[in-house]
Amino acid sequence: MSLPPPLPPFGERDPGDAWVEGPDGQRFWGRFGAAGLVVWDPAVGILMQHRVAWSHFGGTWGVPGGARKVGETAEAAALREANEEANVPAESLEILHTSVLDLGFWSYTTVVAQALTPFDAVVGDHESHELRWVPVDEVETLPLHPGFAAAWTELKTWLR
Repeated sequence: MSLPPPLPPFGERDPGDAWVEGPDGQRFWGRFGAAGLVVWDPAVGILMQHRVAWSHFGGTWGVPGGARKVGETAEAAALREANEEANVPAESLEILHTSVLDLGFWSYTTVVAQALTPFDAVVGDHESHELRWVPVDEVETLPLHPGFAAAWTELKTWLR
């Protein structure tokens, strides 16, 4: 008998931690938008996050990220979320590019960064099954979060 998937954490949440519903009924996480961080280390690849079952598109692979806090820039949110979820040290990164998906009522910003020094990614919260460095040419072999999958072709062009 298998155990049910873990439940999301309880407790007080930031006002940005909420769903936004689009005109077609689709739901998006982050009242003030959301942001994620593509971390590239040329020696080992892209830092990928295996999302837990209860998360949006749970069971897929994506990058660390999440809801923006009120007044928080997308870049700051991506760096904060990556540090919270995967122990990514902002001081070890060089930002290469940002890409924005703006739906009018909600936006998602992907920040692409190169790791200037190696670091150990460590699962820092209950939103990940696993973190893994994946070679760039193997990223598409994983079952990807649909939003990340749609953006990956453009995003990988920013890796030098």
